[in-house]
Amino acid sequence: MPDIGWMELLVIGVVALIVVGPKDLPVMFRKFGQFTGKLRSMARDFQRAMNDAADEAGVSEINRDLRNATKYARNPAKAGMDALKDTMGDPFELDPTKYDEGSETRRIAEEKLANAKKLRDQIDARNAAKTAPPAAADAPQADVVDKPAAPATTTEPTKS
Repeated sequence: MPDIGWMELLVIGVVALIVVGPKDLPVMFRKFGQFTGKLRSMARDFQRAMNDAADEAGVSEINRDLRNATKYARNPAKAGMDALKDTMGDPFELDPTKYDEGSETRRIAEEKLANAKKLRDQIDARNAAKTAPPAAADAPQADVVDKPAAPATTTEPTKS
């Protein structure tokens, strides 16, 4: 895009006024406006056609996959957990109530839920320990107590 300031526009207007004349100048500006409108419309249609072609070719899916890849590159553990959840479901969202009361399946689901809660608590405790400041910084500093000075020994001059 050319960098045109107010001074350049003024010079262009004065030259157009001199060359075209005051009678035909409004007609010329109107036609110029219509031309730029058609040009913008063609550019918009072209961009829309290119976006449609890209969607048909699957570029939007590739773009989504690339964004996910860069997101997971920062946190590979999250990528693994997300893939595991996509495949197996979230292990922390067990619902034993959907099985019959007293059935073996319900008992197993309740055990898995209890184990999942224990595991979640352990993970939360570990994460809290990682984010907490070091324990030495939390402990109050002991007051430094000066040791009592050793008794002063005086040596009196001996008289001879």
